[in-house]
Parts: sequence; C-alpha cells; structure tokens
Amino acid sequence: MPAFASQLAAERPHEIAVRDPDKTLTWAEVGDVLNRVANNVLSRDLGSSRRVGVFAENAAETALAHLGSLLGSASTVPVNFHLTAEEAAYILVDSDARIVFVGPETVDRGVAAVDIARAEGREVELVGWGVNAAGVTPWREWLDAGDPGDPPLDVKPRANLLYTSGTTGRPKGTELPPTMFAGGSTMAEHLEAMKGNRFAIFGTHLVVGPMYHTGPLTGMRLLVCGVPMVILARFDAEKTLQAIHDHKTESSVMVPTHFVRLLALPDEVKKKYDVSSMKLAAHTGALCPVDVKRAMIEWWGPVFTDAYGATEVGTTCQITSMEWLEHPGSVGRPIPPFTVLVLDDDGDEVSANTEGRLFFKDATGRGVVYPNDPEKTKQANIAPGVFTLGEIGYVDADGYVYITDRFSDMVVSGGVNIYPAEAEQVLVQHPAVLDVACIGVPHPEMGEELKALVMLRDPSSPPEPTEIIGFCRERLSHYKCPRTVEFVDDLGRNTMGKINKRKLRAPYWEK
Repeated sequence: MPAFASQLAAERPHEIAVRDPDKTLTWAEVGDVLNRVANNVLSRDLGSSRRVGVFAENAAETALAHLGSLLGSASTVPVNFHLTAEEAAYILVDSDARIVFVGPETVDRGVAAVDIARAEGREVELVGWGVNAAGVTPWREWLDAGDPGDPPLDVKPRANLLYTSGTTGRPKGTELPPTMFAGGSTMAEHLEAMKGNRFAIFGTHLVVGPMYHTGPLTGMRLLVCGVPMVILARFDAEKTLQAIHDHKTESSVMVPTHFVRLLALPDEVKKKYDVSSMKLAAHTGALCPVDVKRAMIEWWGPVFTDAYGATEVGTTCQITSMEWLEHPGSVGRPIPPFTVLVLDDDGDEVSANTEGRLFFKDATGRGVVYPNDPEKTKQANIAPGVFTLGEIGYVDADGYVYITDRFSDMVVSGGVNIYPAEAEQVLVQHPAVLDVACIGVPHPEMGEELKALVMLRDPSSPPEPTEIIGFCRERLSHYKCPRTVEFVDDLGRNTMGKINKRKLRAPYWEK
C-alpha cells in the first residue's frame, strides 16, 4: 500500500473500507490483500505488455484484483462479464493477459476461455474466488503465497486496456487515456497524482455499474486515496437508495437509465430514504433526457455532473448541474486538452448554433489510439489528434455543446455501447434471412434498444421473431442481440451496397 493508505490501515484498522452484498473488509484487510496481489503480480513473468485480465462480476475481490495488479505494475484488462467464453478468449489472446481472475458467475466461461487461449499457445494463470473448479487456483490460496510486505513504489504505472466492440470484425483494445489515468512515471508519483481525482475529496463512493466500465474503474482506484467503497452486485433502484441512506455515500457514477429507474419508484419508496449525503453523481454513457435530469436535480439537488466522451479518449465535455439549468440539454463545454469543431458535409467549419458533424481536437495530438491496431487508429483520426464520436450537433454562442443526432451506427442502450454489425453478421447466417439491418429505436427506460429489420428469403413463410432472436443469442452475448424483430420488404441498399440507417431509424424516432 502507498504510504498514505498504509497510514489509514494503521490508524483505522477495524473501520470498514469495502462492502459488497456478501462481505465487508477493513482497511487492515484491504491493505494486506493489495500488498499480496501486487507482490504476486510483480513476481510473475507477464511479458512486455504486463497484462492481467479480470473477468468477474461486481465484488470486493474484483476491485482488489484490479487495484492490486495496478500496484504490481500491471495493465488490467476488464472483461465484460456477460461475454461468452469465445468472446472473452479473443480478448485474453489479443491482450496477451498472463493472469486471469474469475468469480462464481464467470468461472465456467473463464475456464473455457483460458483453455482456448492456451490452445493458441498462451501461458495463462487462472485464479478465482468463491469457486472450486479444476485448473483454478483458489483466491485465498493464491493470496497466502504472496508477500504481505509493502510493494516497491519505483515501478511503472500502467493504464487499463479496455475493449470496445468494433463496427466491423473483432473488438479493439484501447488504453485508458491520460485524461482518465493519473500521471507519473513511477507508482509513487502516480498514486500522489490520484489524490487530485475529483471524487477523492468526498467520503464513501457507491459503485452501481458493472466493474468493467470506466466509471466503476475510477471508483476502485479511490481506495488508495482513503475513500471507502460500497459495491452493489448490479444496479437495483431501491437498493441504490438504501445504500446511500445506510452508508451515507457521497459520490457515484451512473448512467441515465439508472435515473429513469430511480424516478419510476413509487413516491412512498423514495420517501423512505435520505439521499442528502450525496455530493457528486457523475453520469455518462448516454445522453440524459432533459425531463429526467431536471427531475433528478429537483430530487437530489444540483449534485450531477455530465461527463460526455468515450472510452478511447475519456471525457471531452463536462457540465455541472448549475450550468445545465442555464443550458438545458447541453453536454457541456470542452475540457482540456480538447476543443470542439462543427463541420458541414464538405468539411468546412460552421457558425454557432448551426448543426453539423461534431469533431474534437486533442491538443496533445493523441486522439484515438488502438495499441494493437495501427490501421484502426489511423482510420479513427481524420488528422493528428482530430476525431469524432460519431454524432451530430451544434455549439451555442457560449460554447456549450448540444447533441441532436448520431451519424454512426452505434446504439447506446442503458449506457452500454452496442455495435449492430456484430448482430447483423450472425443474423444473416440464419437460413430464413436474406438481408438484415439492426438499428437503435427508442426505449422508455434504456434510451434505445436494438431492433432487427429483416428481409426474408421466403416472405410467405416467416419464422417467429423469437426464433430469430434465439438464433442470435446462441452465438452472441444477449446484450448484443436485438430485442425486437420486424420483417420488411426492402432495406434500401444503394448501388454500392450501403444502407442509410439514419433513414431507417427516422420513422421510429418521429413517432
């Protein structure tokens, strides 16, 4: 543990540092686990990239595996715990993860994924908690073999490697950008820089989202700043209120779908819980409807900050509640090192309040980077450090950015990015399907959901929509599959074979 966190463990050894639904850990226990994880990781040959995979559901161990590995100079790879074994295996192989942590919900898929990776010549150590499975080293046994002493702080800090699904083909790995990963050339410098995190000045942090997302990853790192953490297994509206009430949590990272579900609770349920302890609720992942955000501000107060951006680049725009009330619907103004450009179809910059394609310029010249895919990196930036998140909007006279549409195909459902191409590539293999296009359509709670528009080989003998959905779910993670299917006569492919998905989406959004 770094000195200031070790001091916490020494001064308040019996105070609770981490809670999840099944257990509590004191500062002394957290300090011991982090030291053992870090020293174990430091003792392993992890290759030049020093990658460690975490394929596990929300739990205290998940946080400590991530954070201990960071202290052990490893780059952790959060693997979406909804993925199939084959999907997870691709990430493990592509990232060259040498240690993989799994939990009770993922152990079977984790074992299968590691078997695939080993068959491709990878050397992978598999460690799991709450499990008893062949080939999996029990977490406690693995920890006990580690040195409990403080790990060295002159080692290099390494950013997480996160995988974003590609519009075509396989997911792409991108390192957590400098805007979201504190600086420093040594672990000592890095940990000192982490104390400047905007959440670090507050008390207990509440984790409600899946711990493979950037928001919860931020929450995990707060532990070394002395910030206690409460972890929910998964988001539940009333349990979230109860956690805030019971543990007086002061900060969290959420998505607009969480707000919709919280607001949907009966008034008598809302009134049971005191949420006045909350001082900062950052939200990201999707645009927040104006009426939803206004209702949350009226309920919780002006504690909300919208962080607009993407995994590849971090937060590009930010807006506080007080600013938002003056500029309702805005995602904020660009924050350093970013500036915003609004371009028309000819690539010329437009004036204030004029709609166009939104681009951002990174003053550092970094832009979007995929470490294992230089070609993809080149495609993502139209000029050095100039990139788009695929959206249409405008900038008002005060410099506030507004999003009005999206020109990319990506669907954001409940804060989760879904790339229609993945489902399309599966659905077109169904024997009854001639052609298919998947689009995002409105959903009152999730913001959007994926709909498959299907052209049939024999329209006179259509299969059940549930058969089409089931076919996809047998081959892809469920969240990547369409929730509804509609049979159509034509998808409007042009002579180049392209589909205008904006045109396909329009009727559903105009209703």
